[in-house]
Amino acid sequence: MNKVLIASRNAGKIEEYRELLSDLPLVILSLADDNFSHLPEVEETGQTFQENALIKARAAAGATGLMALADDSGLEVDYLQGAPGVYSSRYAGPGNDDQANNHKLLQALEGVPLQQRGGCFRCVIALVTPRGKDFFSEGVCEGRIAFQPSGTKGFGYDPLFLIPSLGRTFAELGPQVKNRISHRAQAIRAMRDVLTHLLGEGIEK
Repeated sequence: MNKVLIASRNAGKIEEYRELLSDLPLVILSLADDNFSHLPEVEETGQTFQENALIKARAAAGATGLMALADDSGLEVDYLQGAPGVYSSRYAGPGNDDQANNHKLLQALEGVPLQQRGGCFRCVIALVTPRGKDFFSEGVCEGRIAFQPSGTKGFGYDPLFLIPSLGRTFAELGPQVKNRISHRAQAIRAMRDVLTHLLGEGIEK
């Protein structure tokens, strides 16, 4: 069975990949597995989501000899000229958690009416084969920033990311709905054709 390494230790993110790729003939591994616990964290020094995703995927493929998938994703808020963007996971500063990031975002949007709180989640996935070939896909999900967190089913900015047509935040949606509309789901679906081709041709070997 072919193997692909998800270059992440984020449990929520890994679960999304497992669910969305479950029907492909792949053994899905991740950096959270014991076999890869020794691998160091890779510094995200890129200026774009694509650059950061490629840095992580190349490092994982190079260190393990496996086909590797990595993504970089974040929240782009219109009112904040696209911030926090590539700095989404560390918006509140090094060592801070999701709650701190969400709190800083709410402070930055204090007093801003709902119609001006538009934004999107963007995800770029990089796939790198052991031979060094790289491929990319992207997904975007539009929404608005809620006035307060709601829901417990997501991670990151999910409790604040409101889907107006559903009247719910990402963190209030079950996985079936979220995995249909999310930015990462869109990016993974866009990458499926590439994976299918690679598996069929054996290019990953």
